[in-house]
Amino acid sequence: MAEKSEQTDAPSSPDKDLTLPVMFPKPHTEDEGDATTFSSSTWNPNLWKMLHAAETRWSEQSQPPNRNGAEASVGAGETVIEALNMERQIQFADQKQEFNKRLTKTGRRSLSRSLSHSSTDSYSSAASNTDSSEDEMSPRDRQQRSSKGHQDFCIKNIKQADFGRREIEIAEQEMPALMALRKRAEGEKPLVGAKVVGCTHITAQTAVLMETLSVLGAQCRWAACNIYSTQNAVAAALAEGGFSVFAWKGESEDDFWWCIDRCVSMEAWQPNMILDDGGDLTHWIFKKYPNMFKMIKGIVEESVTGVHRLYQLSKAGRLCVPAMNVNDSITKQKFDNLYCCRESILDGLKRSTDVMFGGKQVVVCGYGEVGKGCSAAMKAMGSIVYITEVDPICALQACMDGFRLVKLNEVIRQVDLVITCTGNKNVVAREYLDRMKNGCIVCNMGHSNTEIDVVSLRTPELTWEKVRSQVDHVIWPDGKRIILLAEGRLLNLICSTVPTFVLSITATTQALALIELYNAPEGRYKQDVYLLPKKMDEFVASLHLPTFDAHLTELTDEQGKYLGLSKTGPFKPNCYRY
Repeated sequence: MAEKSEQTDAPSSPDKDLTLPVMFPKPHTEDEGDATTFSSSTWNPNLWKMLHAAETRWSEQSQPPNRNGAEASVGAGETVIEALNMERQIQFADQKQEFNKRLTKTGRRSLSRSLSHSSTDSYSSAASNTDSSEDEMSPRDRQQRSSKGHQDFCIKNIKQADFGRREIEIAEQEMPALMALRKRAEGEKPLVGAKVVGCTHITAQTAVLMETLSVLGAQCRWAACNIYSTQNAVAAALAEGGFSVFAWKGESEDDFWWCIDRCVSMEAWQPNMILDDGGDLTHWIFKKYPNMFKMIKGIVEESVTGVHRLYQLSKAGRLCVPAMNVNDSITKQKFDNLYCCRESILDGLKRSTDVMFGGKQVVVCGYGEVGKGCSAAMKAMGSIVYITEVDPICALQACMDGFRLVKLNEVIRQVDLVITCTGNKNVVAREYLDRMKNGCIVCNMGHSNTEIDVVSLRTPELTWEKVRSQVDHVIWPDGKRIILLAEGRLLNLICSTVPTFVLSITATTQALALIELYNAPEGRYKQDVYLLPKKMDEFVASLHLPTFDAHLTELTDEQGKYLGLSKTGPFKPNCYRY
């Protein structure tokens, strides 16, 4: 009886009174005013006719049960399902027609590009604010202007500035030392008169550093040290803030050097400090602007590759300015290289390949601080880890940490993942790439893009197949394929992000190195490469301790006298290895 009551309450058809199950309400007329039922404007007449037929059959079978009752009910139900399927097809056809209209307006090319973006691309929300015609045009061919009229920059799209500003504000929360440095030195402004030209990864963390240098009195011009790691929205926020930034994600090699040259070739602006990551900026000024290079007061370098270049210049007697080796400072080595890579290697691999690490055989080439971090992460995830190393001390450390030390040719046929962390060249040469198993993943965590011999893979007999952003299949004639990440460039900054807190340590070290070199009295630093004074390393570490609510123990006068130390440090000699 209840079912009969529900059926009689169904709205009436304009053609004929019908009794329908409540799951199929009839279209209402305007005078009925029931907002919960289907609007007549959206109800398809073909579906209505089929439902009408289905209800008729349903009503015919709603007699006292007989032996064919079950089959009849099933038949009516199938008719209703057919009706629903037809409605879906009709709706799909309507949606497809509307989709094609929009496709004609926006253009198929821009649509295909938006669909091809992978989940690893940063700032997808910001990208939606970008005009497709601007995306197709090189930033070098466009004239852009900030809301305040600033034009001395070249980035992807200034319209993304608001998104970039939010990213910078998030990064500031995880960079307590730089924020504290702003407050402590804001009144003194120790970098007044400093004109810093920089070439680093342009990320939200770098933006916090640049803005800190500006608060301390410096003028900055910046380019990217990597053609894939620039966060376009952050670059836009910096340009909107008045910084001269020349960088965008996906630069060509020609764009890369053009951006560096734009940073240093401005007639009315003579840089006197260099902040470099990889040595490309230093090399460019040294080669193309030798007179400008002689006027530089100091160089701060944070990478293995760049430091190696500086030592080569010093050894040849061609380094005419003092340089600070930040890469080998304790705070950089132990925190950025070790702890940062220990987390970011997993993030980069997961985002780009979705690989499961448990049980995988992994070879890590190099057991410096970066290699130690990567190896520890892989081991913790259940991988079987092998190490290759040329330094017997690092090799012994690997053995004592429970890893098996091998030569690459001994395991190259069986490993599932190859990670390079040496900073050297041709660590994974073509002969090793040829011998890898099908599906082997190859990536680089060292700064330089020369560790994997990618050039040797660009030959006619090999096929390159792009899977997603920064993920390529390289296919051999027999069908074997390897998975190459970021084209052999830095995995964690291209395929993922790195922990902001760790970068705060490195950025604070860079800022203090610039302050030290710029304000050093004549004669303190000669034309050579120096390590950051240990006192500054300890200061950088102390600025980050309050984040953990950590409390340092203080030496008593008696204890300090016994050890021959000052109560305020430094607490270890320069020869101490942490």
